[in-house]
Formats: sequence, structure tokens, C-alpha cells
Amino acid sequence: MNQTTNFYNLDPNVILGTAEKNGFATTGELIQLNSYENRVFEIKLENRNSLIAKYYRPGRWSQATILDEHKFTHELLKESIEVAAPIELKNKSTLDVVDGINYAFFEKVRGRMVQELTPDNFKKLGRWLARLHNVGALNEAPHRGFLGPAADHKWAQLETMMPGVSPEVSRRYEDAAVRIFSELDERLPDFDFIRLHGDLHRGNILEDSHSEFVMVDFDDMINGPAVQDFWMLMPSSDLSESPEFEILIDAYSELREFPHEQLELIPLLRGYRIITYAMWIMNRWSDPSFKRLFPDYGNYSYWVEETENLEKIIYLL
Repeated sequence: MNQTTNFYNLDPNVILGTAEKNGFATTGELIQLNSYENRVFEIKLENRNSLIAKYYRPGRWSQATILDEHKFTHELLKESIEVAAPIELKNKSTLDVVDGINYAFFEKVRGRMVQELTPDNFKKLGRWLARLHNVGALNEAPHRGFLGPAADHKWAQLETMMPGVSPEVSRRYEDAAVRIFSELDERLPDFDFIRLHGDLHRGNILEDSHSEFVMVDFDDMINGPAVQDFWMLMPSSDLSESPEFEILIDAYSELREFPHEQLELIPLLRGYRIITYAMWIMNRWSDPSFKRLFPDYGNYSYWVEETENLEKIIYLL
């Protein structure tokens, strides 16, 4: 079997074996957790604690790329910034391999997902984000991607995806996507890039028993403009009259200067995410789980909605 087949059919004995190999006494019980990109399991330990095991999708990241992420999260922990960071394994690294699949272990983060953010939450979040970016600016992630269509090789993926777009809207979709890609490639070089969380939405924020935030899932960590870590936190696409966004920026500014000039990028970043999300599903379509998770992907209604969303963004530029 190849790496991809091994990944799709991870054997419980393999999962438990990697834990035992690294000195964890398991009860033999494991629970598969929700994860589109990787395979993630909670392993019950004899000491009544739990271990989170992550098996990385083959071909998605190199070892060097994953280790850039691990290094960043450990730098954050050293500054008392609560994040989910991997555990050092028996091989003295945070990463090991089984059946050609990279894996890492994490302590279980105990907390609840934040359903609604209060003004006080936005203040805490703004300060937390400033501290993250202060650490992010200290070092580089040389093996991680750089945000942007050209830098992240998205133009070729757009060309690959276009034959699958419904012909009724294909021209409109391509025109909108090209406009967004072109504007981003033109504007992004004007801004400083730092290490970012990269996918900071509310689903990646937990609140612990002390009402402190813990950030999880740094899989999409990237080098990019700071504002990328802001816009997904807001429920509305119109941030111009959002008091919560002002609170977030003000709190951030207490610890780090907020780059107001980057606000012009937010509509383009929204559009970029819409397009790259469709590309991501396309690239994963051979995974049997994706056909179940995204049953409407690729049909006429899907592409009409995607096209209209992109055109609304273009209208606001």
C-alpha cells in the first residue's frame, strides 16, 4: 500500500502502537475527531489523561514545513501564549513517521468553543493577537508558504479548476477570480510579512476553565500581512461600522502597532479564501470522505453562489 492508502485506512493498532512506542501507556480506547485535512484521534491513557494524535495528510506538507509550525507554537508557549503545541517524542523531535505518514502528539486542550464574543472577549483577543504577532515577527518560517496567488502557486490551480466550473458562469467566475488574484499580487508586496496563525476563525479559539483563550490548529500557518489574522474573526463582511472590530484593533494597538494601511486587503483576502477553498475541495476530491462532506460541490448552484459572492466583493473594491 502507498502512503495515501495507509492514510485513508489508518489501523487502530498502528495508532496505538505509535503512542506506546513513545512511552504513553494507553487503555486501548481511541476516538476519531473531526478533521478534514488530517486524521486526528483522542487516545485514552491509563493515567486517565488523554493524548491527541495527529497524522498528517501525505503530500500536503513536508517535514520541514510541519516543523516550522511546531517551532512557532513552542516559541509562543515560551512567551506564555496559550496554544496547542506538540510534545517532544522519543526521537527528540516533535515529529515522527509511521508507514510513510508524519505524525505528532499533543496534550488535550480542555476548553469550550467560543459561540459569542463579548466586548471584553474582543479586548482579550486583540491583546492575544498582538502578542502572537510580536513573536511571529521575531523569526522567519522559511519552509512555510507566503500568502498570495503567485507566491503560493494558485494561478496554476485556478487554471486546473476552471474546466470544472459550470459553463453558464465560467467566464464570470474566471473574470472575478483573475481580478482578485491580480490585485492581491500587485498590492501584497507593499506590506510587511510575518508569521501568522493563518486560519484564525472562531472555530480555532477555545476558552479554558479560567476564561483564557487557547488557540488551536496552526496547520495553515503562513507568512503574510497581519490583517489576515483579523478578518475571519468578524461575523460581518462590512467592518467599517463594526464596534467589535474597533475594540479588537484598539486592544491590539496597546501591545503592537496595528497596520491600518492593510485594511484595504480585507475584501481581497475574503475573495481569495472563497477561491482557494474551492481549490482545496478540488484537490481532495479523491478522498472518499470529501464527496460525503461536500455533496453539492461542483454543481450548477454551487458555482452560481460562488460567482455571485466573488462579484459582490469586486463591486466593493
